[in-house]
Amino acid sequence: MEQKLHTPEGVRDIYSTECRKKLTIQEKLHHLLHLYGYQDIQTPTFEYFDVFRDEIGTISSRELYKFFDRDGDTLALRPDITPSIARAAATLFEEEEFPARLCYIGNTFINHSSYQGRLKENTQLGAELIGEDSVEADAELIAMVVDSLKKVGLKEFQVNIGHVDFLHTLMDLTGLNEEKKAEVYALTANRNYFGVEEFLDSIQVKRSSKEAFSALNELVGGIDILAQAKNIAPNSKGVMAVKRLEKIYDTLKLYGVEKFVTFDLSMSGTYGYYTGIIFRGYTFGTGDAIVKGGRYDHLLEKFGKESASIGFVIVIDELMNALIRQKVRIVYTRKNTLILYDEGKQREAIALAKDFRRKAKNTELIKKSKGKLLEEYVEYGKEYYAGNLIYIKKSGEITMINLVTGEHKIVNSTDRS
Repeated sequence: MEQKLHTPEGVRDIYSTECRKKLTIQEKLHHLLHLYGYQDIQTPTFEYFDVFRDEIGTISSRELYKFFDRDGDTLALRPDITPSIARAAATLFEEEEFPARLCYIGNTFINHSSYQGRLKENTQLGAELIGEDSVEADAELIAMVVDSLKKVGLKEFQVNIGHVDFLHTLMDLTGLNEEKKAEVYALTANRNYFGVEEFLDSIQVKRSSKEAFSALNELVGGIDILAQAKNIAPNSKGVMAVKRLEKIYDTLKLYGVEKFVTFDLSMSGTYGYYTGIIFRGYTFGTGDAIVKGGRYDHLLEKFGKESASIGFVIVIDELMNALIRQKVRIVYTRKNTLILYDEGKQREAIALAKDFRRKAKNTELIKKSKGKLLEEYVEYGKEYYAGNLIYIKKSGEITMINLVTGEHKIVNSTDRS
């Protein structure tokens, strides 16, 4: 007998009840994006390497899954769907004058270091608003995030909002080279403010810069912290970034979602292509953000089209972890009917199954084994969330069992309606 194979590290099989629940969550979220007027788009699972090259601003190239085609071209599994959408939109909507609202579901692949214990394949559901640079567009995307998380049953969550220009203006004030800036960004992203202070001390950055960075720890909270942020902003660019956040908040109040919003001026964004507001959604029960998004006004330029854009993704696998740990009930319809039949009753069983399927009823057909009891099939049906079991006996008698309530009903084959 050949050895059984298991999945590689970082990927997993999802089946049965867990799979049905995941699909239910995806369907709910997908429907909500449609309610906002977003249209579906599908892009390839792999692209030319250039779509995700370092200059694009996605993950490091060493974390890509890369391979060659027969012509010797370097290809990569997508680590992030947004660059693929940007590449497609730059071509498909090249002459379009109106904003394009696009949504999608797909898997992404990142070759994390094994010791991190993270999934290397994740399902993402996202939305992109192409060709719109406005406060209204920013607020719409954040409102969609809040509505999405409420739709799946979360009650305790928050969306942290920042603006990359604010942190960039503080960084420019330091006069550091790119390598040292990257060090400060990394420390700030990990909220290691003591590390930032020590690092800036070690390279003798001027006092005003150190004071500005030391204040970042306090620039997290409600709308009130934006006034403080404006006082710290070193120039008009930083002030304008904060004013943009104030306007977004005013629009979010019209949507009625402002209570789920927190501002965090220390945010710099996961990806290098972010240019304006950035935001992340958090809840308890998961170690990472369940939502990641932001504005990327120059990304499409790298594919030949000038178009301001903003988008977000919901990381479905992280969201599922949170829902399970918070014991949020994921309700889905028990649609399957099991038709169990004895030897010699195949004709009747198939005819009944065909009738059910014509009526759009999911139907599983099982021939009863001599060594198994009816109770074993009932337990099987319950385990796989079937709604009903119909047992056609050799005598012609039919037993109908509601697997939810346990109710039994016995009828003759001539009595069935």
